[in-house]
Amino acid sequence: MATDVTQEIEHSRDDGKGTEHSKNSGQGVELPGQGADSPLVDVDPRRTLFGIGGIVGFVALWWLISLFQPEYVLPSPFVVAETFATEAASGELTAALGQSVRHWIPGTVIGTGLGVAIGIALAWSSLADDISSPVVRVLRPVPPLALVGFAIAWFGINHAGAAFIIAVGAFWINFYATYGAVEGVSEELLDVGRSLGLERDVGLIRSIVVPAASPEIMTGIRTGIGRSWMLVVAAEIFGVPGIGREILRASNNLQVDVVITYILVLSIMFLIVDTAFRATQQRLLAWR
Repeated sequence: MATDVTQEIEHSRDDGKGTEHSKNSGQGVELPGQGADSPLVDVDPRRTLFGIGGIVGFVALWWLISLFQPEYVLPSPFVVAETFATEAASGELTAALGQSVRHWIPGTVIGTGLGVAIGIALAWSSLADDISSPVVRVLRPVPPLALVGFAIAWFGINHAGAAFIIAVGAFWINFYATYGAVEGVSEELLDVGRSLGLERDVGLIRSIVVPAASPEIMTGIRTGIGRSWMLVVAAEIFGVPGIGREILRASNNLQVDVVITYILVLSIMFLIVDTAFRATQQRLLAWR
């Protein structure tokens, strides 16, 4: 689990570096009307064309394979598209999405907030780090799915219980991303802050540490948002209504077309949220 989290964070970090490298190499040269505020700053026609080609190729391969499989094993893209339209027209898709969002938002916000705040505190204070380090190492390997029993006992089978599972998953990603980012702030930078009159810890953290660590912190938040959508299915495994429960119900009935439909909904929602967050991230880090 820890390896998965590290890989996700590194992947997102590499993605960000790739964008930065692209800008430095001249491919992202700003044109009149383009800048940090412009949504066109990252549009690369070549990459977009290749991406569309990849999607078309994937769908074509899916369709070819489905020709030799029964529908309950792998339905064709046309069947899935028809099911998607049916679920959307009936209102069940929208209702399931709304139910999932009701625990995805609070779970993600609480887990992210606590992860960032505690990550800063423990990375800054060696005393707090020494005291909490054994507990952190004991709790970190526990997967959120193993806490389903606690979620039911403490909150019940409702949105609060599902939000708890999502918050746990978002917490650890943000905690380690923030912890590493704050640890990486150079002592020379802190000395500059002290020479400018920032003697108190609160002032140094607010004016020096958080701005310097913000790129890595934002990468952790972005990774945590994606992981939280993945945890929606796990969080609804004990009966909380939402997309995850619809996927599990369809799986039990071998309705693979319905399963793929709701998986596509998760993917589309992640794509929308990730795109919006990345635009926000670029705007906030434009000072770099």
